[in-house]
Amino acid sequence: MQSSLERLNHDGILTSKAVSQEVRFLSETLETLLDSGEISTDAYLDAGTIQGGLSVLANLIAQGVSTEEARIQLQQLRVKAENINSNYPELDGKIEGIRH
Repeated sequence: MQSSLERLNHDGILTSKAVSQEVRFLSETLETLLDSGEISTDAYLDAGTIQGGLSVLANLIAQGVSTEEARIQLQQLRVKAENINSNYPELDGKIEGIRH
């Protein structure tokens, strides 16, 4: 989860398209990991809060929210992702393993 958020922040410009692409990737990846038994239902549901938050962020950006507000929302998602990482330290690596 943290790598997904860092990936979005890396370029410095948040776009609705980039965030939406990450939402799709997370949706497909989390479902694959759940179906294969690599993550628990609890990990899937917790990670879904980040996916949902990113979906809201994509919509806000599409509606013209300020860059500052988008960054604030992204930072709040980072805090949530850190908590998820504390509970499921293997999750980020499993997600990124599918990306590559």
